[in-house]
Amino acid sequence: MPDMIRQVDYYYTVAPDKAGEGARLLSALRNAGVNLLAFSAFPSARKSQADFVPADGTAFVAAAKQAKIKLKGPKKCFLIEGDDRVGALYQTMTRLGDAKINVTAVDAVTSGMGRWAAILWVKQRDLKKAAQILGAM
Repeated sequence: MPDMIRQVDYYYTVAPDKAGEGARLLSALRNAGVNLLAFSAFPSARKSQADFVPADGTAFVAAAKQAKIKLKGPKKCFLIEGDDRVGALYQTMTRLGDAKINVTAVDAVTSGMGRWAAILWVKQRDLKKAAQILGAM
């Protein structure tokens, strides 16, 4: 079965880089019943940036507002899902590289149940071209 690649909205916030901040952010969303398709966080300029890919953007924004989480976005990225195999991400990265599209960031993981997924970011100016190359829905 081929990988499913879709263009999705993501939002991000900047939070203090300290213990418990990720739990605080995720707790507010969980308590509001918000489902995330993906979440990624990393250090950035002495703080942390947390990226959220919500299943329902409207519910996510409302919950974040209620929790006083300052958001940037929505912006676009790609969500990739497929059957796990050796080199699962290779073809996607190769197609983008051959098209001279730089991948800004990528997080990939296997579920351990024969499936894998990734969040992949390109510059916003390259989104349309990347979507065409990847056949993103």
